[in-house]
Formats: sequence, structure tokens, C-alpha cells
Amino acid sequence: MSLWVFGYGSIIWRPDIPYTAAYRATAANWSRRFWQGSHDHRGTADSPGRVLTLVPIKGERCEGRVFEVPDSAISATLSLLDYREKNGYERQQLCVETVEVGTVEALTYIAPEHNEAWLGDAGSQVIADHIRKSHGPSGSNIDYVLSLHDALLADNIHDAHIAEIAGLLR
Repeated sequence: MSLWVFGYGSIIWRPDIPYTAAYRATAANWSRRFWQGSHDHRGTADSPGRVLTLVPIKGERCEGRVFEVPDSAISATLSLLDYREKNGYERQQLCVETVEVGTVEALTYIAPEHNEAWLGDAGSQVIADHIRKSHGPSGSNIDYVLSLHDALLADNIHDAHIAEIAGLLR
């Protein structure tokens, strides 16, 4: 038995996990938003960056990528992802749709509203201004946004929230 991992942010363009297959996938009734603080990757404890989380929104669709991790790599992959997706993220299972293999149950990481790093909703200009000044151990917050936007475009995925923020940053 294998593990499926759903990526909706940096995992799309930089999975850094062993996988045997990767497909475009859609999570119904979820939307990605820059509502999570990043004290450990794209910002610091004193000046957190803004990174993505999924928020439940009825009727929305979040398109990303799903990766099939082989049995032999599940334990190591979970350890790696638990470290990478710390700072407020929790493991969750989602059903995602793919053209190639139909519906799969996939592990993803979501930062719920009650976590210590939660920044919450803000206008697009406020989010872009925040991202513009943020930098952390994994690099600039701007690079995070633009890398995601470019990866989505390469997969022919349009996400209005990401496109608007990327447009304000370019």
C-alpha cells in the first residue's frame, strides 16, 4: 500500500519527497490562502512571512498535485513532511480527484485557524506588502509566491488569489 500526498503550495514545485507518480489533483470545497504565518521558512519569529494554508469554502476548488509515495519510503517521508510543515500545520486526509487514477485519499498539511502562527484574512494589497518585506531561512517570501504562481501556470492552473498576489509583487 502506498501513501498519497496532496501538495497545494511549495510541494508542487519542490516536493523533496520520493514518489513513483505525480498527477494534477483537485480538492473540492477548499481554497488556498496566504493566511498562515511562517516563522521558520519565509520569515522569522520577529517578522513572520505569509504562506499558504487551505481553508474550507463551499463551492471552491483547489487544484494542486498529488504524489504517490512507495511503501518503503512512507516513514521517512512522514518524518520529513512533519518537520517541513511545522509551525502550526496539522496532518489531514482529503479526497482529491485526478484524471489518471480517479479519487484518492491523500495526506495534506493544513494550518487551522486556532494555531499560534495564524495571521488570517487580509486584503490582497496588505498581503502583498507583507510578503514583499518578508525573508527567512528558506529565502524570500516573494520567491515562494512567484515560484508557486509559475508552477501553477506551467500546469495550466489558474488560481485568482495567487494570480492577484503575484501580480502585485511583479
